[in-house]
Amino acid sequence: MTGHFYIDNMSRKRIYVAYTGGTIGMQHSDQGYVPVPGFLTDTVKSMPEFYRPEMPEFDIHEYHPVIDSSDMTPEHWRHIAEDIQQQYPHYDGFVVLHGTDTMAYTASALSFMLENLQKPVIITGSQIPLAQMRSDGQVNLLNALYLAANYPIAEVALFFNNQLFRGNRATKADANGFNAFASPNFPPLLEAGIHISLVAGKLSQTKLAAPLTLAHIIPQPISVVTLYPGISTEVIRNMTAAPVRALIIKSFGVGNAPQRPELLQILSDASQRGLIIVNCTQCFKGTVNMQGYATGNALKQNGVISGYDMTLEAALTKLHYLLSKNLSADEVRRQMQQDLRGELTAG
Repeated sequence: MTGHFYIDNMSRKRIYVAYTGGTIGMQHSDQGYVPVPGFLTDTVKSMPEFYRPEMPEFDIHEYHPVIDSSDMTPEHWRHIAEDIQQQYPHYDGFVVLHGTDTMAYTASALSFMLENLQKPVIITGSQIPLAQMRSDGQVNLLNALYLAANYPIAEVALFFNNQLFRGNRATKADANGFNAFASPNFPPLLEAGIHISLVAGKLSQTKLAAPLTLAHIIPQPISVVTLYPGISTEVIRNMTAAPVRALIIKSFGVGNAPQRPELLQILSDASQRGLIIVNCTQCFKGTVNMQGYATGNALKQNGVISGYDMTLEAALTKLHYLLSKNLSADEVRRQMQQDLRGELTAG
């Protein structure tokens, strides 16, 4: 679907902008880019593009102190989610400005935490600060505001470089380029080129039927290990030791791992103790299929479950979400393999 909506100025949408931190709002200094309170808001106010009649009304709330995205924790996810919940009745959509390094983790976490979401939540940021020459921040923020108002897709999404991705399908793919994010296993929700084109997204038509509810996440001890040729069995054993409650294995190819009996025994013992062990491929694109090879099937026989085509960010935040509930280990395993928020394509 392509096209533009006619905007009636009498019914302009209202968007809430939460500036949590990140490059987009930083100011140049002798020490490099630094966050300065109020600087982002002042910069936006100096840019008339944001106040054109086609644009929605918006309010910017700057967090104090702002959060460097490398310091982001589940507590910060909770704070952002609670902020959205508190403002939910007063706005038509939400834009979260965030540092790019852990943006995909926050997008994934919010997708699980915000239950019964019926308004758009778009996370964006930039590689160059908004106030600097050649910043990608202006285009990203302008589009995020415009799309939240006029192309409302009622889910947590991530906008970058003219593409709107499902938040729990996105991953950071380039440390330096403007095309910083990718969605390797799911098409974009929307592409904002010369024309705005819906791809996999569906515009929200529903009236609010039930209130937004917030699933609280308690920080969980989760291990992540990337397999490599010759990896020590002791490394895996240490990764499964208490207090760890879950282990994500970044396996080879379609979900393969060494078939050493002592390694498989460690995984079997850990699974029987209630540890949740999730098999995700270390390949950038593709899905885990533990039926394909004996090496993958051996993992399955020893209690390892498939992460299918989930990103690491989605698998990790989904584990936080499920382990924070009062569920049995078997129920966590079952729901990890179910599509809860569009985060996986089951095999």
